[in-house]
Amino acid sequence: MNWSNRPAWLLPVIASAVCVIIAIAALVYATGQRPAAAPPGVRESGQALIGGDFELVAHTGETMTSADFEGRPMLIYFGFTYCPDVCPMSLQLMAQALAELDEAERAEFQPLLISLDPERDTPEALASYVETPVFPENLIGLTGSAEQIETAARAYRVYYARSDADSSMAEYLIDHSSLIYLMDRQGRFVEVFPHATAPERIVQSLQRFLQEEGA
Repeated sequence: MNWSNRPAWLLPVIASAVCVIIAIAALVYATGQRPAAAPPGVRESGQALIGGDFELVAHTGETMTSADFEGRPMLIYFGFTYCPDVCPMSLQLMAQALAELDEAERAEFQPLLISLDPERDTPEALASYVETPVFPENLIGLTGSAEQIETAARAYRVYYARSDADSSMAEYLIDHSSLIYLMDRQGRFVEVFPHATAPERIVQSLQRFLQEEGA
């Protein structure tokens, strides 16, 4: 195919399809089993070896570690600000789910975006990005050195790779798994929500998590 003559809509369609495939593969890798829809009212197993310590730089310029978030359950998404579709869609999904909670429930959760593109995602770039109106309120963007990002991504079993199909492209893409992680107040894995999970499904899981904590 002559890619210079490709239809304008083709690349986003291919990119979205690839990201969905990557998300499914990452879910299999993270949980060590075939992905299956959980029955209503059943939370995924918390025994997967997902999560761990990290030290990154927030969009405010402040160095933050995983210890700074102890005491609050986290909703974590790994992505990058130049992502054309899947990342903003996932952050909007997170925002939609949080918006369905009541104010007290919503205040319990800390949403985080961890960049997979430290070369372009400076704290300044993240500061502008996290203020996007359709993203979650109080979203914190985290970046760092390539080594710091790699450490965090490895802890969460995140697949990512820079796409250099055309090395002359200034606007390169990053192939990555697209998952929202729910972590408890001690930073332990609770559940993972693959790309395009229904907001209602996430709302139910978040409310169930809070109810089981208070039981």
